[in-house]
Amino acid sequence: MTAATRPWSTTVNKHTAVIRSAADISPALGLSLRHGGLIVTEANLCPEFFNLRTGFAGEVLQKFVNYGAKLAIVIADPRAHGDRFGELVHEHQSHPHVRFFKSEADAAAWLGKA
Repeated sequence: MTAATRPWSTTVNKHTAVIRSAADISPALGLSLRHGGLIVTEANLCPEFFNLRTGFAGEVLQKFVNYGAKLAIVIADPRAHGDRFGELVHEHQSHPHVRFFKSEADAAAWLGKA
């Protein structure tokens, strides 16, 4: 299965879903709602997402929770972004809408799209 045939992934119709600013949240949310979930990789997130003091990660996560949309975030080593970020990842291990994974395959399995 190629990225072009996986609408739930970061690549949809040759457009990449990135969340690097507040303006990117609504389009990503729309993709998730249309396709039953969205996988976003670490490379597609801005540095502010990993700095919890900015509040950007909270804004992203809360929007997906409010709409009941699924977001799978792939980050190889969450603790590389600091202990507090690692705690956030740990707190979302069993969250119904937003979870963090170490691989895209694990994220796809959670979304039921493996």
